[in-house]
Amino acid sequence: MSAAKAAPIWVTGSLTLDPSEIEESFVRATGPGGQHVNTTSTAVQLRFDVRHSPSLTDDVRHRLERLAGRRLTRDGVIVLVAQGQRSQKRNREEALDRLVALVREAARPPTPRKKTRVSKAAKRRRVDDKKHHGAIKSLRSKRADD
Repeated sequence: MSAAKAAPIWVTGSLTLDPSEIEESFVRATGPGGQHVNTTSTAVQLRFDVRHSPSLTDDVRHRLERLAGRRLTRDGVIVLVAQGQRSQKRNREEALDRLVALVREAARPPTPRKKTRVSKAAKRRRVDDKKHHGAIKSLRSKRADD
């Protein structure tokens, strides 16, 4: 009997991640928690190779690398650590949710910038303000007939 293939992870309507591309390892969590923390490896270290992932398009890949920041290694692997929960299962879900959210944000194309112009009225107000300010300053100067 062969092992069943895991269901793809849906990121957007057209983008899915293959679970075999995600590597998980369990490490000891840090911080308070008493004896439980010292005996179990509940923290999850999730690794996703961005540069070699066949699921991502080039645009999404570049945006994801930029968004990942310090979580991206030199080899192009995103490393996410989740240790906020007390169980492996919940930490796993949290790390996967964070990865999906990151990929979803990278999959959204940036909105193009619309060129705008300064209106004539705004230009006129600016010049009028300058003239008014200049007139006030000229009143401060010493008069020649003093």
